[in-house]
Amino acid sequence: MRLAEEDFDSIVEEAISHIPDEIRNYLKNIIISVRRRPTKAMLKEAGIPRGHILLGLYQGVPLTERSAVYPPLYPDKIFLFQEPLEDVCKTREELTRQIEITLVHEIAHFIGMSEERLRELGYG
Repeated sequence: MRLAEEDFDSIVEEAISHIPDEIRNYLKNIIISVRRRPTKAMLKEAGIPRGHILLGLYQGVPLTERSAVYPPLYPDKIFLFQEPLEDVCKTREELTRQIEITLVHEIAHFIGMSEERLRELGYG
């Protein structure tokens, strides 16, 4: 499955609308950036071995590590990687759900949400 950037962006918006409010509210402070694929530096940063895929990546300072004395210098970002996401999905519905799952997992890194809570919410 390969989509035009505009079509992919509309699916991202649809996926965001499915995220529960308790998680989606954190997106107000995060930039979401869609890239065709991750760079080699991003794969290395995420510890992804050669031949494995990366669907999304959070870059920033998690809320659990922030200090009032030393605020973050840059805004937090979540990268979504269009081609790997398209590669693992066969239908628009699958792609929408996978983007939702990927975003929620990346937001969880930002807020320090446990894997247990993610499972409770249906994202584990």
